[in-house]
Amino acid sequence: MPKKTNRSRRERALLDIRAVAARANVSIATVSRTINRVPTVNAKLAKRVWSAIHELGYVPNTQARALGSGRSGMLGLVVSEITNPFFPELIQGFEDVAIENGFEILISSTNYDPKRMEVCIRRLLERKAEGVAIMTFGIEQPLFEQLAERNIPLVFVDAGPDRPGVSLLKVDYGHGIRQGVQHLAALGHRRIGFISGPMRLHSARSRSEAFLHALEECGIAAKPEWHVEGDHTLEGGIRATEKILECTSKPTAVMCSNDMTAIGVLHKAFRVGLRVPADLSVIGYDDIQMARVTIPPLTSIQMSRIDLAKAAVKALKAHIVEGGNPQREYRIDTHLVVRESTAYPPGTMNDLKSA
Repeated sequence: MPKKTNRSRRERALLDIRAVAARANVSIATVSRTINRVPTVNAKLAKRVWSAIHELGYVPNTQARALGSGRSGMLGLVVSEITNPFFPELIQGFEDVAIENGFEILISSTNYDPKRMEVCIRRLLERKAEGVAIMTFGIEQPLFEQLAERNIPLVFVDAGPDRPGVSLLKVDYGHGIRQGVQHLAALGHRRIGFISGPMRLHSARSRSEAFLHALEECGIAAKPEWHVEGDHTLEGGIRATEKILECTSKPTAVMCSNDMTAIGVLHKAFRVGLRVPADLSVIGYDDIQMARVTIPPLTSIQMSRIDLAKAAVKALKAHIVEGGNPQREYRIDTHLVVRESTAYPPGTMNDLKSA
């Protein structure tokens, strides 16, 4: 009895693929090669096949496809966490771009936990991911070693090993942060604080260094007591703001390493009776969707999730499909988006005029 069931399933699958071939007016072999994403298939024929698949509602067996072709059509995406809105927005962008390019995706979150990381690796290997984008904003060495030894193409943010099969998304942190500091300086701020991310992360160190360099360019002295390490969470932003407010001399503006930290600053400022931006100007980083609806709307440095997603998929596709000598680095630009959380320093003539 089971044999008959298995045979009927195979017959039904064969009928389905024949129906797709008939609808697209191509051979069954062309349908098979298209589904298996063989790069030599004529683009016009492939488009007809995919149109027929959608019209008929045919669902290819991806596991059988992987066994038969040696290709899974699967890209892995590894992020640090899901609770920070930046990462769900990045995941959405990555999935959209991957699907446009004929790939499915497998999402994993490490949550900075080595055990979770091991599970992520195992899932990626079991599902035969053809390439992996590691968007943790810091090299996860165990992750890299286990994937690299199997020659799986990898994409890292900022920094990664110099070896074949690895591409980097190089974020220009300096440009957006320079714009932010110059914006505050033009408003008249000379007492500017900074709340960083966890300094174990390359991205957090890069943003912190860019901030100090921008201050120097503007001729503004850095105050170590106003430069506080956070953890990229709302709660971390609250704690960091408390430390800054304990200082005898206080800043008139605070820049943050990400938007969730900045939202924590807005929360603490409200709790202690500080008006933003009348008493304290605040700038975030990432420009997540939530930044537009905070009170007041948050001035932020935009690092486009779509740009990151497009570059990551382009890099992986180059390694997997195109071969040859794929590009090593992809530049990701940043820029300041001015909203309502920044204004003149309190007590200045401009501030009094605008009151």
